[in-house]
Amino acid sequence: MERKAAIVGCGGIAQVHAQAIEGLDGVKLCAFVDCRKERAEKLAARFGGGRAEVYGDLEEMLAAGQPDVVHICTPHYLHVPMALKVLERGGAVFMEKPPAISAQQFRELKCAAGSRGRIGICFQNRYNASVNKVDELLQEGKLGTLKGGRAFVTWCREAEYYQSSDWRGRWETEGGGALINQSIHTLDLLLRWLGEPDTVAASMSNHHLRGVTEVEDVVEVFLEFPGERRACFYATTAYVTDAPVLIELACEKGSIRLEEEKVTVRYLQGDEVVFSLKAGQVVGKSYWGSGHAACIGDFYRSLEQGTPYANDLQSVENTMLVMARIYESTKGEKIF
Repeated sequence: MERKAAIVGCGGIAQVHAQAIEGLDGVKLCAFVDCRKERAEKLAARFGGGRAEVYGDLEEMLAAGQPDVVHICTPHYLHVPMALKVLERGGAVFMEKPPAISAQQFRELKCAAGSRGRIGICFQNRYNASVNKVDELLQEGKLGTLKGGRAFVTWCREAEYYQSSDWRGRWETEGGGALINQSIHTLDLLLRWLGEPDTVAASMSNHHLRGVTEVEDVVEVFLEFPGERRACFYATTAYVTDAPVLIELACEKGSIRLEEEKVTVRYLQGDEVVFSLKAGQVVGKSYWGSGHAACIGDFYRSLEQGTPYANDLQSVENTMLVMARIYESTKGEKIF
């Protein structure tokens, strides 16, 4: 059975979704939606074999016909309202991160997913070869007990990045800054290996673009986990370039260091093993990684086979709740 797919929001990330969909057997791009209709027309001309329909808003597209899957690539604050509209009509939803910008939104999404449709979240870095290698190394057990970790995201976002849109850099529409947008994937990976923390303590600042944005450009977090494990997390968009993300896990008998598609294992006795892994094709900006095709393909495979999807709402809940605790601890008010 051929599945019909539509993309809502035709900005930069939409091209990555479109290319991944075109590479799937049994899936047809049938529609592109954007409030700036010329952007939808541009993508439709490039993808979908010239047969995809173009719409100016989601309601118009849904009234014309329900696709099997709707990819939501819109600004953050629109993710949940649009997902709910699709789910109400029985469709499946594949969402760009973050899945929500408030606790109420996340609860609504969980409720809708439990009764209607299917939801997948685009945490594509979980599919990186380097991440799979770290999983394998930890499962082998040669390094002993995992004691803690650290993660660093040092990227660059200038004023033009925020001034080119009317939703970035605002609490109400973006939900935050360097944490919820740029470093959520790194936080997700750190928590993938360390689990649910008992303690979350953090601080935030806006050093670089004060007066331009409302949100943080720096966040530092201290995490304590059961078993006396600890982690430190640092993210900024005030650096001069997009440096490779670094994650390091400290184990009983050594450490694992992940940097892009390179994984380095250092044993306490001095031995070092380096795995230089082959990345998939990167579409769009390099820091988006190469996992989109695998992530999106896995979602369609789960729909076809009727099996659970690895990036469902339950799988991202810990990441979302920890992120909420970080914002709450730094602002003194509930952001999620």
